Amino acid sequence: MSFPLVKSLVILTAAATLTIQPALAADKVKIGFVSTLSGPSAALGVDIRDAFMLAVKLNGGKLGGLPADVSISDDQFKPDVGKQLFERYVKRDKVDFLTGVVFSNIMLAGLPEAVDNKTIYLSPNAAPSPIAGAQCTPYFFAVSWPNDAYHEAAGQYATNLKVKSAYLLAPNYQAGKDALAGFKAQYKGAAIDEIYTQINQPDYSAEIAQMQAAKPDALYVFYPGGMGVNFVKQYQQAGMLGKVPLLSAATVDGTTLPALKDIALGVITSSPYSPDIDNPQNKKFVDDFRKKYNRFPSLYAAQSYDAAMLLNSALLKTQGKLDREPFRAALKQANFKSVAGPFKFNNNQFPIRNFYRVDVAKDSSGQAALVNKGVVLKDHADAYASQCTMN
Repeated sequence: MSFPLVKSLVILTAAATLTIQPALAADKVKIGFVSTLSGPSAALGVDIRDAFMLAVKLNGGKLGGLPADVSISDDQFKPDVGKQLFERYVKRDKVDFLTGVVFSNIMLAGLPEAVDNKTIYLSPNAAPSPIAGAQCTPYFFAVSWPNDAYHEAAGQYATNLKVKSAYLLAPNYQAGKDALAGFKAQYKGAAIDEIYTQINQPDYSAEIAQMQAAKPDALYVFYPGGMGVNFVKQYQQAGMLGKVPLLSAATVDGTTLPALKDIALGVITSSPYSPDIDNPQNKKFVDDFRKKYNRFPSLYAAQSYDAAMLLNSALLKTQGKLDREPFRAALKQANFKSVAGPFKFNNNQFPIRNFYRVDVAKDSSGQAALVNKGVVLKDHADAYASQCTMN
């Protein structure tokens, strides 16, 4: 009759022994990298991939002293493909972390797979606003910004420029809606109209004509990647660049300016990063990136590099141990030097950071470049953190 008791004691003793054993360092860190690497907007994903892998290379193929096993996949800008890749990495490959996504529609499709399996995702770009607020999760860290924070800075510089009326355009998906909401949150003038266009729409002549008829003081647009190249070229061809100022975010940036060159001169943007930010870590990053890839890094590259360096710092802090809660605590400390300047996490695991006005102007060599015109929003926290009840 005492046999079950003895058996129970053995099980309890074994369990207790297991719980007090110190965590062991991993022999490598496995990272699933999902990004848009084909199609019209591939330049964004390519920059994110290249910067992340540059950070790994500069660390001797390691992150936090562990060999970095990075598996890279193309989501093809298709939410269903992105979801499948998240599922494969989490369930079959059992990666330690996920990163890489460019677009919010891919993120919203894939993230539940990571959250359900308690796999931490580090975002170098896509950060839908709902995840910053009531839908915040311990398994999502944004090294970028909530979608609309980027555009809040644009709304502020439009106000600073005393723009009395603005016409708004963006693609019809989550990031587009967040973009225009963010702009309006800080803009004190009148938003005459807001129009949502199809994703990857090739022709904007109808929208440009409608905008011209509305006679705004300025046009504000959010068209990332190839959409931005098409739009700015068509805006210039319509003769509007010199007539109605073009204000934007994530439209003319490091991924699109090489295709636009002088066409984009005069465009005013907002950004949490520009290549001319004056700090030692950014100078080194820009030099290393240019040496490796023969181009300037974009915002997307900078955020991806920061994501890798954040991961590196947390792995060093935990001495290569991947226990979930201690590791999450190490990530939250953000003990690394961001190339974009001051950086710390808010309670929702989204950053508090500076946003800058960045103009397209000629640099000292006479080339069209992104020129930092100073801080628009300093130590800016997103509007959703108060809705997040996560500790």
